[in-house]
Amino acid sequence: MEKITAPRGTKDVLPEESYRWHYLEAKLRDVARRSGFTEIRFPTFEDINLFCRGVGDTTDVVQKEMYDFIDKGGRHIALRPEGTASVVRSVVENGLYAKGLPIKVYYIAPNFRYEKPQAGRLREHHQFGIECFGSYDAGSDAEVIGVADRMLRELGIRDVSLHINSCGCPNCRPDYHAALKAYFKAREDDLCPTCKERLERNPMRILDCKSPICKEIAEGAPMISDYWCDDCVAHYEKLKAHLDNCGIKYVEDPRIVRGLDYYTNTVFEFIVDCIGAQSTICGGGRYNGLVETLGGPATAGLGFGSGLERLLLTMEAQGIEIPNPDVPDIFVATMGEAAEMFAARLVSELRDEGYAAERDTLSRSLKAQMKYADKIGARASIVIGDDELANKKVTVKNMKTGDREEAELSVVGVATALANMEE
Repeated sequence: MEKITAPRGTKDVLPEESYRWHYLEAKLRDVARRSGFTEIRFPTFEDINLFCRGVGDTTDVVQKEMYDFIDKGGRHIALRPEGTASVVRSVVENGLYAKGLPIKVYYIAPNFRYEKPQAGRLREHHQFGIECFGSYDAGSDAEVIGVADRMLRELGIRDVSLHINSCGCPNCRPDYHAALKAYFKAREDDLCPTCKERLERNPMRILDCKSPICKEIAEGAPMISDYWCDDCVAHYEKLKAHLDNCGIKYVEDPRIVRGLDYYTNTVFEFIVDCIGAQSTICGGGRYNGLVETLGGPATAGLGFGSGLERLLLTMEAQGIEIPNPDVPDIFVATMGEAAEMFAARLVSELRDEGYAAERDTLSRSLKAQMKYADKIGARASIVIGDDELANKKVTVKNMKTGDREEAELSVVGVATALANMEE
């Protein structure tokens, strides 16, 4: 019978590596908590119009990458390709802005995009994101960037470069669109079919095209910084002042526009080069019109997203060790049926006391049991046989150092020996 495998672009997280995810998620939650963000959870699938309106129907995400289908009720549904639109939908639907501003939330959730699988980029990937609503001040932009900066520092990730830009606002962007349209119109014959369509509807999307030819053409395109209105200039300068004040280093990068239509003013990316080509491991910005676009009152918004797979890949590439807490505190090996019965109760009682305890359940030889204890990384071990049962004594062995300590054959005795090993 043919073996069934996981769909292309998806990946199992196996038991021996899940601790790395637990560690990362705990770090991310702690950074969010200390920054005043609380968790929000939302559905894996949404009405497709949420992403067409929110993300933008001229983006690659909507045009090429979404998984969408008609459900049994005739509704057009899409698996969530990104988190921000879902958060905004939830904020509007549940009236969270009526409960007081600012609204500060974070999420850890899977997203789905049909794209070519590669290192750190899967068709099902997991994202940590934060979203903040209510403030139009550039100081909030710097604070959100500061959360991302703190996240990366506390994960131990090095050699990160923060790139910032402003993609303007509805007041100055029309003039920039006109300049882009004129520039690309003169080169229309060389553009890819998708960008030829974008030329009329949203020429900024051409700047984000993955086609090598379009990328080369875009290198000579007008820069949005030449078209900023006075308010956008003031916002950008204030952002830089706040970053300088907080000691956050940055590179001004006029080519960053991000790949989603909802961004206004500040956009930013944190970039590393240790996982192949230059790679964005965190990106975000401001989206002041998105709440209104999705049916809510005019409300400022900003945030960022960071892929968990890319963070783990970067940590691995930089040799950052992640401690594994998922190893047993003690392995109880046995010889004989009476010892096996005693061990079953002892292991249960040790677990009740908060210890991670394991025992043999496969009737293996003592040598095989100890080999297994070493394989699973048990911190300590004991062997129970007829002599131990008769004398009510047992030897607790530190599996790392080989040190041994005699203890009473009881929960209290074994627990005391384990505590002594920790000292």
